Amino acid sequence: MSDSGGNRRALNRRVFLAGSAAASAAAVSGIALAPPAAAAPVASRTPPPTPPHLPDIDVRDAARRDPTEATLAEAAVLMGRRKLKATTLVEAYLDRIATYDSTYQAYSEVTGKSALAAARAADRLGGRRGVLRGIPLCIKDNYFTRGVPTRCNSYIFEDFVPDYDATAVARLTAAGGIVLGKGQMGPLATTRATTPNGTVTTVNAWTPDNPATDPGGSSTGPATAVAGRLAASSIGTQTGGSIVLPANRQNLTGLKPTMGRVSAYGVIPLSYTRDHPGPLARDAMDAALMLAVLAGPDPHDPRTQGLPRLPDLVRAATPVVSKGKVRLRRATRIGVPADFLNTATEVRKAFLDRLSAIPGVTLVNVTYPDDWSLLTGSFNDARLAERTEPFRHWLREDPAKFGVSLLSWLQGLMLSGDEWITAQRAKNHLLREVLDGVMARCDVLLQTGPVPFDILGLPEIAFPVGFTAGAVPAGVILGGQPYEEDRLLEVAAAYQAVTDWHTRRPANPARTAATANGRSAASATAAGRPRLTAEQAAASSA
Repeated sequence: MSDSGGNRRALNRRVFLAGSAAASAAAVSGIALAPPAAAAPVASRTPPPTPPHLPDIDVRDAARRDPTEATLAEAAVLMGRRKLKATTLVEAYLDRIATYDSTYQAYSEVTGKSALAAARAADRLGGRRGVLRGIPLCIKDNYFTRGVPTRCNSYIFEDFVPDYDATAVARLTAAGGIVLGKGQMGPLATTRATTPNGTVTTVNAWTPDNPATDPGGSSTGPATAVAGRLAASSIGTQTGGSIVLPANRQNLTGLKPTMGRVSAYGVIPLSYTRDHPGPLARDAMDAALMLAVLAGPDPHDPRTQGLPRLPDLVRAATPVVSKGKVRLRRATRIGVPADFLNTATEVRKAFLDRLSAIPGVTLVNVTYPDDWSLLTGSFNDARLAERTEPFRHWLREDPAKFGVSLLSWLQGLMLSGDEWITAQRAKNHLLREVLDGVMARCDVLLQTGPVPFDILGLPEIAFPVGFTAGAVPAGVILGGQPYEEDRLLEVAAAYQAVTDWHTRRPANPARTAATANGRSAASATAAGRPRLTAEQAAASSA
């Protein structure tokens, strides 16, 4: 790394350590719940990011034939060249939702009428809107959406209709994005998507007839919507893996940014120090465009203030070709921990072989410290108390409102104050071990799961690298240094430039057919879906 790069990384690290400590203090002091005016004086410390530009990319033939096959960037390019209308694109997605969502159950609410109205308006405006003009999006149902029910899949919010948009939603629509509807999710963002009583709803788009296949974490609906071609892109939230895991399991590219990159204002909270909004997309470029729109300071969210400027993510996601060969934009040391090949061994071996052949990549063996399992395991339970605290009112008044997830919320009440303080010290120790130890010899780190990067608020990206023997997608997760989302995108984009896993789409489910009693066959199948027990919900809780 050059001296300037090293200085920038050192500054980023100081800012991140200060921000991490401040977030923990804010969660305890109540600043997290302070009105917007409390944060306004520091809003000017971080300049707003430069609006992203649309890259001039090649559009695949498959995307020209079927607009729902297109990536976000491809669809935007086609509209920019007047080869596609926003109305046509939205209608195509609504047709697929009408045909297949009784099987997928990716949406909890479809806003077709308003989406079509927005599409017609986008067509009238032509190119005078933002980079997402006319792009249909799925929004996880824990983001506030003005005038649209936001239930967080919980009895607590079953009648809740916000009167304003979450900052993330407002930024997407201001950039021209069109909300197709709200994505189904786990109850209060704790498990895979089920009804509040635990009945499985959303399925993995690659195995629509097998609801037992894990579709990922609580952002299941947004992931299935993108994978099943019911939306061009989506946003989810991650507290315990719910962006990177559904991305890995449904052949998508999910980007969980550094804590504070994207405002969580207007998102029903789970954990103030761990909640991360971020995109679930079809490839690295789509993830870059989405994050570039979403990111930036927000006076309503102190975590977004005083951060380093957002890098040019679109440039980072643009592969570099030199003398006909793809290479990394910057030489990058990629850490490989000893247990990386313990699962999906053949797929991961092939991935490492392909990755290491890209000029600019250097694989580095990494060893975990002796206390790694303890710090990333038992101490992770500290999150339970933090997420239970804002919901104590409902726990006292009517515990039945927590449905199948009640047990995990009660677990938060069992953690004592001294245990919580010890866990915070352990988290700080883990952060030092990651930055000073594990990542001292590498720029990015291959992981075997979302922990510990989501515990610590560090960025991570998930992207597809093949399929298991059961024809279910397999992916990897790459963790990065604070505020270095661009480095993660550079690696993912280069790998995707020399492979085609990310372009593969699942086959359509069988078309629904009305049965004698008027119910569709898919609805009948859905009615027979399994139901999680309280113990299963607690065991898989974010």
